[in-house]
Amino acid sequence: MTTSLADNQTHVLWRTFMPRRREITRVIGSELYSIERYGPAYFERFDPQARFEKWAAVEVPATTTVPEGWETLTTPEGLYAVFVHRGPASAGPTTYQFILGTWLPQSTYVVDHRPHFAVMGERYKGEDPDSEEELWIPITKKV
Repeated sequence: MTTSLADNQTHVLWRTFMPRRREITRVIGSELYSIERYGPAYFERFDPQARFEKWAAVEVPATTTVPEGWETLTTPEGLYAVFVHRGPASAGPTTYQFILGTWLPQSTYVVDHRPHFAVMGERYKGEDPDSEEELWIPITKKV
C-alpha cells in the first residue's frame, strides 16, 4: 500500500494482512515484518505528506507462491543499523526521530536507498509498555 505520515493507513494494511497470513504455508519463523520503501529523495526534506510504500510481511523461501493479489518483496543485502524500540508501538515515532535526527547525523553513515523494516517477534505486544521490536535502518558510509 502507499501511505504517508500525515495519512497513515498502516492499521488498514495489518487488518487486511493478518486474517490472510495463514494462507502462506511456507513461512520462515514466526516474526512479522513492517517494511517501508521510500523514494530516493524522501529523507532530504521532512514532509509528512510524502508518500511511501508500506508492506506487512512474513519471511518465506524465495520459491514460495503467495496468495492471489499479494506480491513478494526481496530485501537486498547490505549494512543496517539495528535499534530496539521499547514501549508501545504508538511511541515508535519518538525512537525514529532519535535515530534519524540525532544518531544518524552524529554517525559516519547516511540512509541507504533500500527497504527499512521493523521485526515484530515474540516480545512485540503492540501498545503494551513492555513491548519490543527491532528497527532496521539501511545505512551506508558517508562519502
